[in-house]
Amino acid sequence: MTQTADHPRIRLKPKANARGLRHGFPWVYANDIVTDRRTRKIPAGALAVLEDDKRAPIALVAVNPDSKIMCRVLDRDLDVQLDAAWFETRLRRALEMRERLFDAPYYRLIHAEADGFPGVIIDRFGDACVIQPNAAWAEVHLETLTEALVTVTGVTTVLKNASGRTRWLEGLDDVNVTLRGTAPDAPLSVPMNGATYMADLTGGQKTGLFYDQRPNHAFAARLVQPGAQVLDVFSHVGGFGLAMLAGGAGQALSVDGSASALDLAAQGAEASGFADTFQTRQGDAFDVLTQLGEEGAQFDVVICDPPAFAPSRQALDAGLRAYERVARLAAALVKPGGYLGLCSCSHAADLGRFRDASSRGIGRAGRQAQLIHTGFAGPDHPQLPQLAESGYLKAVFYRL
Repeated sequence: MTQTADHPRIRLKPKANARGLRHGFPWVYANDIVTDRRTRKIPAGALAVLEDDKRAPIALVAVNPDSKIMCRVLDRDLDVQLDAAWFETRLRRALEMRERLFDAPYYRLIHAEADGFPGVIIDRFGDACVIQPNAAWAEVHLETLTEALVTVTGVTTVLKNASGRTRWLEGLDDVNVTLRGTAPDAPLSVPMNGATYMADLTGGQKTGLFYDQRPNHAFAARLVQPGAQVLDVFSHVGGFGLAMLAGGAGQALSVDGSASALDLAAQGAEASGFADTFQTRQGDAFDVLTQLGEEGAQFDVVICDPPAFAPSRQALDAGLRAYERVARLAAALVKPGGYLGLCSCSHAADLGRFRDASSRGIGRAGRQAQLIHTGFAGPDHPQLPQLAESGYLKAVFYRL
């Protein structure tokens, strides 16, 4: 076993929240740490023992002196060894829950801190997994993680996706790598909510598909009546639109700025048997919403699932104005008695602020609304209660 004495020590400043760390908060910011020449020379991804200001040990942490999050808590056992058994134990725990919840191996297997892997995302697509090692410690231990992943799940293909913004903040590269097996040369089909989605694991956004909206797709599908006309804005590969067609909608229009995403959406519609009732429109979402309003278009259900307009506190005010504008433009397109779903994946915009911005936009459109449902990410995206950022996704549904 690795001995505590083998690791360097990192000490908190007196005003740092040591109690919060002992109670489960997983991050230590650089400005809460006593830094000197020794601590700044600790290699990125190395392990250390975190101590409070009185030198009482708190946890084993991964260190990155180049990151604002200088330490990430890995284990309360100071003598633990990050070997294959350590990785396999945590992977098995995560897998057991997913296998209980899902009847097919298509889900987020590891959701970072909430699954005990700080900064690590792993999405599973049948016999393939895509890893986003968004923290330096995970990059250092990537081979051990990969081997453990294959052992625990039996997957034959493992890809590394290095496109995450967090990797840049951690000082890591942006090079995608095939870690095991052979990268697929075509999109993979993924069954969800009665539809088939096409996931591009090598050229798509993030890992190729967003699993987090699955329960919100299902709720939106419940809102449609047979023959309903639905609009899915910021649709990516057809998320809400395909789910609503599977729920009985008569016609779906998907809007996105990416031609490649809309092509995947169209492939998914064809694979689902919806080719005749699915249409796409490429363009800036704000422009298309405006154009549809000028055309007098009306829909039974409208869903808007934009990218993070408020990815940081500095962008919060501008992001909330953007969410309000989306709500105003979208509300004008909903038939009387129809439904509007609005989503946010912004860490900085909490549920209250996002809901208020959405409601203001609806009011500015001259519409009366009932808030009927609030949705979050699915259970394969568990939240760490002590870390608000792990509950990033919000979806609010209104009847207008």
